[in-house]
Amino acid sequence: MTFAIGTAFLLAFIALGIPIGFALGLAGVASLALLVPTASILALMTKVVHATIGNYLFLTIPMFVLMAEFLSTGQVAEDLLLACNRLLRRVRGGMAMAVILAGAVHAAVTGSSTASAASLSRASFPAMRRAGYSPTFAVGTIAIAGTLAVMVPPSVAFILYGLMTETSIGKLFIAGIIPGIITAIGYIVTISLVLWLKPSLGPDPRREAEIAGAGEQGTVWPIVLLIAVILGGLYTGVATPTEISAIGALGALLVSVGLGRMTRPGFVHAVTGTLRITAMIMTIIFSAHLFGYFISFSRITDIMLQWIAAADLAPTAVMLLLVLLYLILGMFMDQAAIIILTAPITMPLMVGLGYDPIWWGVIIIKTAEIGLVSPPLGLVTFVVSSSSGTDLRSSFLGVVPFIATELVLLGLLIAYPQISLYLVY
Repeated sequence: MTFAIGTAFLLAFIALGIPIGFALGLAGVASLALLVPTASILALMTKVVHATIGNYLFLTIPMFVLMAEFLSTGQVAEDLLLACNRLLRRVRGGMAMAVILAGAVHAAVTGSSTASAASLSRASFPAMRRAGYSPTFAVGTIAIAGTLAVMVPPSVAFILYGLMTETSIGKLFIAGIIPGIITAIGYIVTISLVLWLKPSLGPDPRREAEIAGAGEQGTVWPIVLLIAVILGGLYTGVATPTEISAIGALGALLVSVGLGRMTRPGFVHAVTGTLRITAMIMTIIFSAHLFGYFISFSRITDIMLQWIAAADLAPTAVMLLLVLLYLILGMFMDQAAIIILTAPITMPLMVGLGYDPIWWGVIIIKTAEIGLVSPPLGLVTFVVSSSSGTDLRSSFLGVVPFIATELVLLGLLIAYPQISLYLVY
């Protein structure tokens, strides 16, 4: 009953339009007041702030965000798209496939889906329209390419899951490699099928090849080198994720400076953007920890396990119900907030039912990836629609084939956990 009241507090604050970070904090304090004295709540608030600020692992977040901002300033997405376009210019739908390939490579050095989608949209939408792609299909392709940054390491979503559940961030990054590759391949196959079934959505192949082959070629070797350093350091264990994030931020700065694209206003914009995004994430984390203490005191995880045991539900049925819940939440809530709020509850529950915490993290991140483009509140679809000037209804229609592919891929990851865990253990 107490947990239901606390959840009602949270939903009421969100319904009032209070930002999720503050809504979580207010709900946490109000809910804790039902269980513990005021003095204990004040002590917990002090402890939460100190523990979060003093946690070395939390440096990973601003460093990876700063790396993404530096690379955005350095117009890395434009270089990647030019190179991928030339590589695939003779393939039907090659420009759309190039967006997916560029999105996968860009994801490996950003970790942020919104940043990746915005950069890809600026770089690719005008060229796709000139080549003859319909705006609906172009926006759908760009939006889904942006979501790869959620799964492909280094992913801020994996960092949040690791921090909230005390799971190895390095292992989570490694677990995301094969699912990320399979996801990108699935998108490319989807493009081929859609253009085969409905050629009018794409351009004339000769016109596409002409546009893709014209102009500059794009400089990609600095980005490839940066990816090799990041993934190599993580996979070999030479550096911790926090150290790798700092190296990545420095590398991104050097790449942007070396390409001659880092101006003083651009540097200031990157730093202020990092501060803004980091402050938002840290506020959500502070507040989620407070709400997490309420969840712990309410013993909801133990109650749920006892209820499952009494109901005699199979572990698979419980897992599928939770996956469905995550898919529904992803349509209405911010993905970071979903992970921060729910992972501390569902991860112990899944472990108690015999599931691997690393695998469960991959499943949660995959549902978050789907939620980023799903109506009515798919954030990445909103970003690409806004930056391209395409109406929102057409934008959501463009991602429908890719959402279908995502659901198939989610089913594969659920049915075959070894896909996610092969490189981890």
